[in-house]
This record gives sequence, C-alpha cells and structure tokens, in this order.
Amino acid sequence: MKYRTLDEIAPEAEVRPAEPVSLRALRRQRLDHLATLLDSYQGPLCPLSRIEHLPRRERMSARAEHSPLAVAFADPTLRDQGLVSDRIGDAMSFFDLTWSEAHHLFCDCNYVGNTTGQIVAERVRSVAHRMTFGEVCGQLRNAFATLFGRGAVLTGR
Repeated sequence: MKYRTLDEIAPEAEVRPAEPVSLRALRRQRLDHLATLLDSYQGPLCPLSRIEHLPRRERMSARAEHSPLAVAFADPTLRDQGLVSDRIGDAMSFFDLTWSEAHHLFCDCNYVGNTTGQIVAERVRSVAHRMTFGEVCGQLRNAFATLFGRGAVLTGR
C-alpha cells in the first residue's frame, strides 16, 4: 500500500471531513441497534439476577448467559464499535447508561414472567429516546422563537 496525502487523492476521490456525531446521538444509535437486535432475538432471554444487592465491584462485573447484554456482545457491529464484554459495567460505559437505567433495562426484578427480546427492546428504545433537560429546554426555546417570530402574543389570562 502506498501512502498518499489528502491533496494527492483529492482529484480522484471526494474528500470531506466526517460529520461530528454528538455523544447523545451516538448513545441513541447504539441503543437503537441493541433494540433491533433484541426485537429479532428468538432464543431464551435471562435478565441479570438481583444485581442491586451485589457489592459494587461484583455488580459491575455481573453477567449472565442469554442475557440482553450477551445478545449485544454477540453482535459484531457493537463489538467493532468498542463493546468489550457482556458485563454490565462495560455495557454501561459503551451505551452511556446510568446505574438506574442499566438496572431498569437488565435486572430481573423489573420483569414479571417470561422476558422476551421484544419486551426488553421496547424498554431500550424508551431509554434511548428519553429527552434530556437540555433537549426539552431547546425545544421550548425553539417553540417560543417560532411563536413570537410570527407575531403571536401570549396573554396572562
């Protein structure tokens, strides 16, 4: 392979910088991908068991065969993006999840009866698309700007 600079290959190829992806958008993309995997998963699904009762060190290394995290780790795309194991601590880092979100998604105390991929996928999507406080404020700011930009007036009545 011959090394060439961008200037040298520019006449032969369209060279443009990669579009920056926000961390929030990356989190949503990864969680949406996990939800798609879980939707199509047909095998038995076993959430992690009572992880909130484990000491923190053990909690972060908790894993289980046939868990939603095992499904994630079996996917080559997520592994290529940096998912290093099916342990909850690694998944929290990779998917940018809080402890509360991870517990809600992956612990057996949050499910009744048989857990299916579709049930977990629905929860994953709800977490992925939950709006942050900043996003809500931005939407309100845009709504007010649109409203007042058109000359509408709000009254205090």
